Amino acid sequence: MSSRTSAALAGLALAVLAAGCADPAAGRVSLVSATQPPASPSPSLSSGPVKHPFPMATSLADPMAVGAPLRATGPPRFFVSARTPLARFPGKSKTAVFTPVPPAVHNAETGAFIADIPLPPGIASSWHLVAAARDNRTFAIAGWTESANPSIRFFLVRLDENGRPEQPVAVTPTDPDDLTLVHDLALSADGTRLAYSTPLIGGGAKISVLDVATGRRRDWKTMTHAVVSGLSWSPDGRSLACVLGGRAIALLDLARLGTAPDGAASRIIKAATGALPMESVAYTADGSALIYALGHTVERIPVAGGPVRVLARPELPSDASLSLRFSVDGTGAYLLYAHRWRAYRAGLADGAVTSVPITVDERPGEGDSPRVAW
Repeated sequence: MSSRTSAALAGLALAVLAAGCADPAAGRVSLVSATQPPASPSPSLSSGPVKHPFPMATSLADPMAVGAPLRATGPPRFFVSARTPLARFPGKSKTAVFTPVPPAVHNAETGAFIADIPLPPGIASSWHLVAAARDNRTFAIAGWTESANPSIRFFLVRLDENGRPEQPVAVTPTDPDDLTLVHDLALSADGTRLAYSTPLIGGGAKISVLDVATGRRRDWKTMTHAVVSGLSWSPDGRSLACVLGGRAIALLDLARLGTAPDGAASRIIKAATGALPMESVAYTADGSALIYALGHTVERIPVAGGPVRVLARPELPSDASLSLRFSVDGTGAYLLYAHRWRAYRAGLADGAVTSVPITVDERPGEGDSPRVAW
């Protein structure tokens, strides 16, 4: 994607964000503590337990996902790609015209196009966020509403045994959050909870957990980090892993809600070293460890603490991002990421990396790298 196109999409999100003039959730949920935490320096980043200020709001009584995880059925057969609407500038115009594009299903072995995913009513285009449950059949996808005030919405879709998508189901919050910029998206292992992270106007960030059936939501806010990314659910649905400001991996313990006045406990598991950033993190299939990328090096660290083990060192082109956004399949054996219009599959047992072209039916090869999940 050209710099003008990137600027147009960023400007679209920021313009709508600024139009809100305040956090859209403010006044619709109440904090456990009436006193907002003051802005303060980031907590010490160490490998030991660290209390992190994530005060909580009270819109969803039980944010934990406690159903049985959807069953992983072996190596993934499919992946889903999602991209943003395509921006173009007619003539010498400085105003972008956006062309909607759909998300798509692909063969995991070849990258070949299988089918476009239909969009629910009111959603005009894919947006570049997609998350998967463990079964390689259930996906959460972000969509873009094309209107005077475009926003981001979420929906779920299931694939049949041939990778053909069923009718999508919109996730409709009972307390709508006018989303214009979302950093990350994660679907719980049982498919009942959707977690997403957003920036707060004036500084800080927010993690929200949404019950996909009822639309009820619970929020946690931090004033010490502007970006929270890399959301990942534990297999038992009782905690969320995340990346704080690209510099540390933390766990947000959903099971400890209400045990202290300042809300849920959060602790740092791993801090970045040197200048290399972090972007993604994922639980292992048994929940005992976390997989993350420091720069482009994929590593594993036990949740309880212990030595770090390198799993893979994929070599990306020189124009690739400094950080690696990836998806780990339900078996925990394979990692997937995309650069430009290629999907890269890394075996976490041997570190071997293979790649395939990503083919789509509508406007192939146009726009920035799609984001992928399996």
